[in-house]
Amino acid sequence: MVTEALSARELFDAVAREEASLVVLGPRLPDVPIAEAIRGIREGLAGQRASILAVIPASDPAGTEGAVLGAGANAALRRPLERFVLESWVAKLLDVPRRVRARIPVHVQVVGSRKSAPGEHFYGLSRNLSVHGMLLASPVRIEAEDLDLEIDLPEPEGRIRVLGRIAREAPEVGWPYMGYGIEFLFLPEAGQRAIDRMVTRETPPEPARSLWAPGAIHSTLRRDEWIYEISEPARTDSGFLVEVRRAARVGWRPGQVSPFYVVQGESARVALDAAREFVRRHG
Repeated sequence: MVTEALSARELFDAVAREEASLVVLGPRLPDVPIAEAIRGIREGLAGQRASILAVIPASDPAGTEGAVLGAGANAALRRPLERFVLESWVAKLLDVPRRVRARIPVHVQVVGSRKSAPGEHFYGLSRNLSVHGMLLASPVRIEAEDLDLEIDLPEPEGRIRVLGRIAREAPEVGWPYMGYGIEFLFLPEAGQRAIDRMVTRETPPEPARSLWAPGAIHSTLRRDEWIYEISEPARTDSGFLVEVRRAARVGWRPGQVSPFYVVQGESARVALDAAREFVRRHG
């Protein structure tokens, strides 16, 4: 679902209300500058989970991309844009919130150094890990933002190197460690694949999503000892789909019926008629 917001206030309300997966910002909002809009989105809990893509006009000065990325955008693309470039970034950023949620507990050694002092090292432990960051437990306070990190992953993945930054302090880590939420700024492709494999192994699979909510019932039919529920029509790119659900009459509970068959029609009425005809013929 796509929602258009014509002002920053509408945008903030929409992100909070609908828990958007991706926010695409044009260059001109009537009430605030784009960098301020990005910071406003990130202030809310839902905005922290969303991806943000900023589209920059060709006429804007050099360095605009850096400003919006510094404000919290995931990506900044300058016009003119090839369609496949835009679509590939949209697909990638839509996948970020799901992958950020896929965070697994991993207790491994981390060796880090500050970008500003590469000869000095510190040692810490990871508490959890995703392809976009980790929770770091450090025995010493880290007075830096950008960090070079080496992470010893469990076998068979081995050691990976990443560039990260301290996104927040994490008091939930607790004494005797100092806790930091680390955002990965650069993760080589091999490291990303290694973490992806770990997340896939450790994360339970997401249940398949249905087009229909359990309570979206258009009508109910009884045929002998069976109860059939016919769902409300669901619009798709190729027409309308109607789900036929079936349960034994004994113990039947509305909205708690297993899917039995799906029919398709060019209109909602045609799909509903096809569902009723299916029940008549096969019920």
